[in-house]
Amino acid sequence: MFNGEPQTARPIRWAMVGGGRGSQIGYSHRAAALRDRGFALVAGAFDIDPARGRDFGVGLGLDPARCYSDYQALFAGEAARPDGIEAVSIATPNNTHFPIAKAALEAGLHVVCEKPLCFTVAEAEALQRLAEARGRVVGVTYGYAGYPMIEQARAMVARGDLGAIRLVNLQFAHGFHNTAVELDSPSTRWRVDPRFAGPSYVLGDIGTHPLYLSQVIAPELKIARLLCARQSFVASRAPLEDNAMTLMQYEGGAFGTVWSSAVNAGATHSQKVRIVGAKASLEWWDEHPNQLSFEVQGEPARVLDRGMAYLHPDALALDHISSGHAEGLFEAWANLYRSFAIAMEATDRGDAARLATLRYPGIAAGVAGVRWVETCVRSADAGGVWVDYG
Repeated sequence: MFNGEPQTARPIRWAMVGGGRGSQIGYSHRAAALRDRGFALVAGAFDIDPARGRDFGVGLGLDPARCYSDYQALFAGEAARPDGIEAVSIATPNNTHFPIAKAALEAGLHVVCEKPLCFTVAEAEALQRLAEARGRVVGVTYGYAGYPMIEQARAMVARGDLGAIRLVNLQFAHGFHNTAVELDSPSTRWRVDPRFAGPSYVLGDIGTHPLYLSQVIAPELKIARLLCARQSFVASRAPLEDNAMTLMQYEGGAFGTVWSSAVNAGATHSQKVRIVGAKASLEWWDEHPNQLSFEVQGEPARVLDRGMAYLHPDALALDHISSGHAEGLFEAWANLYRSFAIAMEATDRGDAARLATLRYPGIAAGVAGVRWVETCVRSADAGGVWVDYG
């Protein structure tokens, strides 16, 4: 458990694009970034309506002169200041991620971006090349990866507790969009419109979350090929899917499945990651994130709890509070933002040794997520056929 001492010499001067009044995700970014004092919010372009965005920024305590009309004005205005921003978070609809991230990197800023990073692998790789050329950090908010028990699962797989991995069973299948809720919900409407959401709905919006967790837990598994079938049970959402089944064949013979759905009627979240090995299995469920199920063949099933001394040091290092007290999504996001801040400062110092100790969802994770969605869509649109990955 860390004690709350700042991990950077000073807070990074930070801004947001999007995430204004009424944005749940915007609040999540701010709550996480500010929790461990790695960032200081000093500017923003919070809303497509400049007056509304300025009013919101002032309400947050910002200087009205640093509440900008759009991201272009934000980057230009801050570049002209001696105390201008050093990093920006992008919390806008999917279709804007690429141009905003590209402009931010060109302005010399570190970036935290909502996923999906962009629409195509070509765009994602262009951002990766630009980030590398400019020496900037790009973080992607796979927020569930900040839970301590994900680190515990990773350590157990690496230690060989499960034996050789045979099966990966993933799902994120909620039921909140089992009817056409987008008719009355602007926050859902853009997610099912390909002009704003891109080539997929649930594959990119939720399916990539458990996929990334599986890559954290079992990083040695590499997808060789996959098959995807997708459906639009609410017909007005076509061509975007509200349900998808993906089968994955890994190099070396392991097999995986991903169920991505917004029409699993009655389910709250149902994001689960189950890893099955030759000796044992483990399972994590985001509705009970402080526990990890561990089942060894021939032994009683057990449940491991966050914060206990028997856990791996990497898992204990992420604890905000002692065992027995439930931690939640804000703590998980705060762990990501803590890593983002450390990585940004270490990058600016040229501290390669410090960077080598960090693990967080960076630009490579963003590229990987876009590649998976693009390949799933290619398979599904070809009639649900096996396609090579890569």
